[in-house]
Amino acid sequence: MALLFNCVKTFCLAQGLDKTYWIGYSGGLDSHVLLHLCAELRKQYPLQIKAIHVHHGLSAHASDWAMHCEKICTDLQIELVQKSIDAKALSGDSPEEIARERRYAIFAALLASQNILLTAHQQDDQAETVLLQLLRGAGPKGLAAMPVLKAFAAGFHGRPLLSIPRAELKQYAEEHGLTWIDDESNENKKYSRNFLRHAILPVLQQRWPTVTNTLARVAKNCAETQALVEDLARQDMIACRYAKNALAINKLRSLDALRQRQVLRAWLTESGFEIPSAVKLRQIQHDFLQAKQDKSPYIQLGSVELRRYRDVLYAMPCLAHHDATQVFSWDLSQPLVIPSVGELRASLTDHAGLRMDTKQVTVRFRQGGEKCYFAERRCHQSLKHLLQEWNVPPWERDRLPLLYVCETLVAVVGFFLDGRYAAAPGLRLSINRL
Repeated sequence: MALLFNCVKTFCLAQGLDKTYWIGYSGGLDSHVLLHLCAELRKQYPLQIKAIHVHHGLSAHASDWAMHCEKICTDLQIELVQKSIDAKALSGDSPEEIARERRYAIFAALLASQNILLTAHQQDDQAETVLLQLLRGAGPKGLAAMPVLKAFAAGFHGRPLLSIPRAELKQYAEEHGLTWIDDESNENKKYSRNFLRHAILPVLQQRWPTVTNTLARVAKNCAETQALVEDLARQDMIACRYAKNALAINKLRSLDALRQRQVLRAWLTESGFEIPSAVKLRQIQHDFLQAKQDKSPYIQLGSVELRRYRDVLYAMPCLAHHDATQVFSWDLSQPLVIPSVGELRASLTDHAGLRMDTKQVTVRFRQGGEKCYFAERRCHQSLKHLLQEWNVPPWERDRLPLLYVCETLVAVVGFFLDGRYAAAPGLRLSINRL
């Protein structure tokens, strides 16, 4: 079965022999074949391989399976790491999904930088995934199913056998005298994947013998389509960007509704935020893009909040509670950590900055009625009006650190410095936001 060996060989050589390959080894047919192939490959190349077996505790035979995996890895001289998890599901949860989530959490914790997790997903698994996604009403991204390689934790997740039918893996195992575990839960048709595997795909194969290959081709085609969609969305997002984590409303409005939603998805993904449902995305389009400029719509999506100010849409982690009545003494020599705001610093600059001999500094926050003195004009201006002029979003105004010397407002960090307290060289004031 040179084809299987060449699949694994090509994959590992493409990724490099300087990496550690972790094989997700359940003890079942597919993962045993992958383990054996990697062991064979190691005879030709200096491949660094380890195996990981997760004891789920869902079967009465789980401990026997763990012993089986240990014996096989000992025979193949492959280091085995065994971990145990509690995969019992709460009422209403899928034990299959809970087990998967906790298993992959174990994998993620083990992977060092650039390590690669290998799993034995094959063509039949891919076909089942396409059908599951189709029945969930997924679009191209969901129908793209499983990629051969993707970023995962600190490294990558690879599936080198994804183009190989399950029957070929079984033939390989039989020819090489491999022994494997048959998990009884794989026969339970109450699980959707098992139902498709045992009740639906065999019927489809009677009419269309190459249906798994066809469905795998659907996944490949959808992956290519999704890549084009994401590339266009990235280009649109760049054109609409106002600042980090902010988009220009007027530029978003110039796109049609579909492209707007794609930009919002790409933008939130890039920012590391969870993608809202299609219903929520349409609500965002309506509430944020159609609102008049003087409105300030707001929506919370889990730990993320979207806000609009004037012509800009912002995405940010939910703001923590802030006590604007706090007063801090600051000697300027050390950073000042302000809860729920950030770290305030005063660093030396050759340009104009706060005089280095400034003493008796306190940091406060806006209470209302503050005025800034502009020495060159010999006049005071209302801080309230200045914040509007500086285009500071309303939710940030009460969080801007104000520096006082005695009772005189001498600086608004990032925006204003009273000329009477300026010198060159001086101290540059900055805030590193939490």
